[in-house]
Amino acid sequence: MAEKTVKKNVGRSWKQDPEAVKADILRAARAEIAEHGLSGARVQVIAERIKTSKRMIFYYFGDKEGLYRAVLEAEYASVRKAESELDLDGLEPMAALRKLVEFTFDHHRANPEFIRLVMIENIHNARHLRELQNLATTNSVAIKQLERICEAGKAAGVFRADVSPLVLHWQISAMSFFNVANQMTFATNFGDALFSEAGQAQLREETVGSILSSVRN
Repeated sequence: MAEKTVKKNVGRSWKQDPEAVKADILRAARAEIAEHGLSGARVQVIAERIKTSKRMIFYYFGDKEGLYRAVLEAEYASVRKAESELDLDGLEPMAALRKLVEFTFDHHRANPEFIRLVMIENIHNARHLRELQNLATTNSVAIKQLERICEAGKAAGVFRADVSPLVLHWQISAMSFFNVANQMTFATNFGDALFSEAGQAQLREETVGSILSSVRN
């Protein structure tokens, strides 16, 4: 047992598995930046988390801002990948939309670090996002998925003819995001009943119901 623990705590070798090393760095950077922001995050702390060196981090990512951009890119790619794996095409339009809203609500709730990273990037006026050349293609998947759902819903006569996939994406994101981003201030001002398991279950269903009602013909 002791030998396994030691091996687990020893940093990976870039020669053994460079992709795994990069993944380790990104996970550590995600936690550090989400907690302290871009300016407050320390590369030395990131290196110590995974028992590597600052030199190794800079070798892969150039500098701290390059590492931060890589974290952002990986986060958006991860959520888009999970969305694409929902297998919505075989569902009726309302059922497909319900499943997507439930996923988004659950994903954001389970990934507060993702929400904090998005908030941090908004503070930086999305400057780093604009430097990610592939991000527009990555995120267009979300709109295309909603376009397919909306087209099917309109063709079946169950969606309003003027439903906008882009507006719909904004609405789903807004409610799911607020639930996490404003939890502490909302709970401080109004109590934490909505953030209990029962309260979250109610909010989840209210969010789904609100979105479905907004598109229903």
